[in-house]
Amino acid sequence: MAGSTLTQAATAAAAARSPGYYVRQRLLGNRPAMAGLGFIVLCALIAVLGYWVLPDNSPNANNSLVQLQKEPPGFRATVLRLPIRDSIRTASDNIFRTWASGRAPRYQEVPIGGYRFQGDSMFIEPYQNHSALADKARRYSLAEVAGQPGTRAELQQLVAQERIGPRTYWLGTDKSGRDELSRLLLGTRVSLGIGLVAVLISVVLGMAVGAVAGYVGGWLDSLLLGVMTVVWSIPGIMLVIAISLALDSKGVWTSFVAVGLTMWVDVARVVRGQMLSLREKTFVEAGRVLGLPQSRLIIRHLLPNMTGPLIVIATSNFAAAILLEAGLSFLGLGVQPPAPSWGLMVNEGFQLLGTEAGLWLTLLPGLAISLLVLSFNLLGNGLRDAYDPKTPLGSS
Repeated sequence: MAGSTLTQAATAAAAARSPGYYVRQRLLGNRPAMAGLGFIVLCALIAVLGYWVLPDNSPNANNSLVQLQKEPPGFRATVLRLPIRDSIRTASDNIFRTWASGRAPRYQEVPIGGYRFQGDSMFIEPYQNHSALADKARRYSLAEVAGQPGTRAELQQLVAQERIGPRTYWLGTDKSGRDELSRLLLGTRVSLGIGLVAVLISVVLGMAVGAVAGYVGGWLDSLLLGVMTVVWSIPGIMLVIAISLALDSKGVWTSFVAVGLTMWVDVARVVRGQMLSLREKTFVEAGRVLGLPQSRLIIRHLLPNMTGPLIVIATSNFAAAILLEAGLSFLGLGVQPPAPSWGLMVNEGFQLLGTEAGLWLTLLPGLAISLLVLSFNLLGNGLRDAYDPKTPLGSS
């Protein structure tokens, strides 16, 4: 008798669970989808922290040392840091400004091959680079390098400990001598940012057009469906180019808006189809009998029933937006230099193909694009299965 009571209680508890509980369980049991979600969260964390976690936190990670151009991953160099005079120094210690736009360099950096002290002077041996012309030996006064007065011994100790030090480029340098790791990490801001803005624009515009077309029907549905068909027939990249030309500008925000305005058709078609099947349901008829306004029926009662399909298509559009932005930047029509866009970095590496540096300068940003797009696709597939009631719990 007690066993029967426990069985009935367990059955009642299972029946009381919301559909969202089973969606979460199916998603958590999908290992590829969770792996994709983990990588997306990692990229989002890097994008949010931004300049705070970059080895090179100068604006756009654009600190260029020409002598160190096209060096391989793991390269180490000795760098002399010369203080910038206060009259021309624009650096700020404001952590929020650093987070938003980086920190202007406080030192002029010079790669060196060696150094020696002689009296009140410091003699620098030039750095020898495989692809850059050798510089001439230079002489600096200790006070100039230290940036403050002091005795000879004090200045020599200060220079040796604080003005000269090693620097490791874990992923090498590009053709301008910039840190490839810093630009690759900062590129997550552009990729995730354009994906987020594009998805928001496409979801809002697509939901509005699709809901009106599917609910109202008639000639308005035919007109909006015709507009969707025309936009659907135009290649996305051509439409983005046309929008960029119409806005008469290039840059990050122009790319964000242009990509978003090309992706609303997918959402509108899905919402229209769902609206056509839901508008004849009993709860909609009851709302009409009660005299509820059409806008309230659509926003409060119909659109919430489309959450699952909209989330799935949003993840798909996220991946498509990242690929589209990378293609535009590769062609020079998207994000403009010196902003670190993965597509632009692939283009810079592509120009060096055939050289030793061209391989990793093309492979690294290309791999980042592929992994992020793959992660969104895996998450989208996992969400699609999670919202399918026929998918068993724990399926991967």
